[in-house]
Amino acid sequence: MVTVEKMLEHADVMVARAERPDLAQRLANASRRWQDPSIRVFVVGEFKQGKSTLVNALINAPLCPVGTDVTTSVATMVSAGDEPSAELVYSAPSLPGHEEAPRLRRVPIPIDEVAQHVSQRHNPDNTSHLLYVHARLPRPLLADGLTLVDTPGVGGLNSSHAAATMSALPQADALLFVSDGSAEYSDAELEFLAAALRLCPNAAAVMTKTDLYPEWRRIVEINRGHLARAGLAMPLIPVSARLRLIAARTNDATLNEESGFSALVRHLRLDVVGNARALGATAAANDVMGVVENLRAQWQPELAAYNDPQSLPRITAELDTAKARAQELKERSSRWQITLSDGIADIVSDLEHDLRERLRAVGREAEASIDMGDPGQDWEQVTAWLDERIQLALSETFVWAEDSLAWLADQVAQHFEASAHDTLVGIDVGNTGGLLDRVTGLGDLDRHEVSPLQKVLIGMRGSYGGVLMFGLLTGFAGMALLNPISLGAGILLGGRTYLDDKENRLRARRAEAKNLVRRRIDDTIFQVNKNLKDRLRWAQRQIRDHYTTVASELHTSLAESMKVAVATATASKVERERRVPWLTKQLSLLDQLAREAAELGGPLPRPAEASA
Repeated sequence: MVTVEKMLEHADVMVARAERPDLAQRLANASRRWQDPSIRVFVVGEFKQGKSTLVNALINAPLCPVGTDVTTSVATMVSAGDEPSAELVYSAPSLPGHEEAPRLRRVPIPIDEVAQHVSQRHNPDNTSHLLYVHARLPRPLLADGLTLVDTPGVGGLNSSHAAATMSALPQADALLFVSDGSAEYSDAELEFLAAALRLCPNAAAVMTKTDLYPEWRRIVEINRGHLARAGLAMPLIPVSARLRLIAARTNDATLNEESGFSALVRHLRLDVVGNARALGATAAANDVMGVVENLRAQWQPELAAYNDPQSLPRITAELDTAKARAQELKERSSRWQITLSDGIADIVSDLEHDLRERLRAVGREAEASIDMGDPGQDWEQVTAWLDERIQLALSETFVWAEDSLAWLADQVAQHFEASAHDTLVGIDVGNTGGLLDRVTGLGDLDRHEVSPLQKVLIGMRGSYGGVLMFGLLTGFAGMALLNPISLGAGILLGGRTYLDDKENRLRARRAEAKNLVRRRIDDTIFQVNKNLKDRLRWAQRQIRDHYTTVASELHTSLAESMKVAVATATASKVERERRVPWLTKQLSLLDQLAREAAELGGPLPRPAEASA
C-alpha cells in the first residue's frame, strides 16, 4: 500500500533528476505540513459536567484540576511528547505590520504545577492573563497528532468563559460537547451547541458520570431527541470516567468497555484523526500532482521532438504559445491578479457591512433588554451577556471571512488550467482570539443611588408643598395649618415626588447604560474592522505569492522544455538513442507517481497524451 511518505520520497527523486529546486521547495513544504498533523479537539460544556475528568481519563493522568467548585479558568492543551513537560503561553505584542499573526511568549513550568495556573482557585477568572497552558505527555492516543483542549466552563456562572471558548472554536478541528447524566440538555446548552457547530461542524456529544445516575439511559434517549429536533447531527456517547480510570489501573478490558471510553476512543481515532489524516493525505497528493504536471510539461515535448524531428517546428510553436501564457500569468496585470484584487475588495466591503450589521443588532438587542429591566441591578449580567454576544458575532464574521477567502482562492485557481489540482493551505483568518484586547471594557454604571436620608428629604420636599397648599385652603374653614387633610395631602404628594425621582433615576440609569453599550459597540467596530482588513490584506498577499510561485514554476517548466526541444535539432544519433529511453522511463515513473497520488485521495491522473 502506498503511503504519503513513500509518495513524497518518490516525488523528491523525480524533482532531483529534473534539477528543479523550485519544485523541491514545494515538496519540502508539503512534507513539513504532513509531519506536523496537529489535530485540535476542544472539550467544551457547562461548569461541573466532568470535562477535566474526561480529559484526565483519556490520557490516564491527573493533569487537569477537578473538584467540587468551579475549577478551570484557563484552557489546557494536551499533546504528544517524548517526555512529560508543560509551558505557560502568553500573548506578546505583534510586530509592526504583522497584526494578523500574534506572537506568543512561552514559559516552561514543571508539569505538576499545571493545576496551579489553570484552576479557578489559584488563578480566578484568569487574572494572570494566560492564553493557555500547553502540556505534553507520551500517550499512544496522542501519537497521531491528536491534541485535547480542556476549556473553561460555559453558561451560568460567567458568560465571559463562553465568549472565550467561542472565540477559539474556529481553530478547532473537532468538538466534544460534555454534559453529565443528571439531567437533559438545557436551553442554554442547546443554544451554545447550535452556535458552536456553526464554527466547528465536526462534533460529538459526550454524556459523563453514568456510574452516578441510574436513569442515565433514559437521559441519553431524551437528549438524542433534543439533538434531532434541533437539527444537530452528531453522535452521543455515554461514558464513565471513574470506571475508565479503574479499568486502566487494573487493566480490565471488560470494565473499560463498560465505561464507554472504547466508543469514544474509536470516534477520536476514526472520525477525528482518521478524517484529518485523510485530508492531509489529499493535500499532499495534490501538491505531488502539481509537481507531476510541471515535470510532464518539461519532459513530454522533449520526447516528442526526439521521436518525431519533423514535428519540432509545431512543438516549438506550441511551447512558445504556452510560455507566453505562463509569462502573462506572472505579470501583475494578469487576469488572475485582477480577479484576486477585485475579489478581496468585494470581500472587505461585504465583511465590513456584515460586522457592522451583526454588532448593531447586538446593540439594539442590548438596549431593548435594558429598557425591560433595571440596569443598576442587572449590570453584571448585561456586561457578561454583551461580551458573549459580541464574541459570537465576531466569530461568525471571521468564519465567513475564511469561507470567502477559500472561495476566492478557488476562483483564482481556475485561471491556472495547467495547475488545476494545486492546493492552497495555511490561510487562517478565522481565529478571533485577542481581537478585543484593545477594546475598552463596558465600564461601571453610575447607579444614581441615594441614601435613606436622601430618600426622606426627597419625600419631605414633595410633601412640604402639599401640606402648605392644603393647610391654607382648609384654613378658610377655620382649621389649623397642620390638620388631617393637609398631612394626608403632604404624604400623598411626598410619595409621588419620591416615585417620580425614582423613575427619573431609572431613566438616567437606562440612558447611561445605553450610552455605554453604544460606546462599546462603536469601539469594537473601530478596532475589529482594522484587524479584519489587516488579515484580509495578509490573506491577499498569501494567495498572490502562492499563485505567483505556481506561475513561475509553470514558466520554468516550459522554458526548460523549449530550450531542450530546440537542442534536439542538433542532437547526435548517440545522444538521441541515450535520451529517448531515459525520458520514456521518467514519464512512465511520473504516471506511476500520479496513480499513487490518486490512490491517496488526489485528483485522477491525466492521460499522458492530454498533458503532452
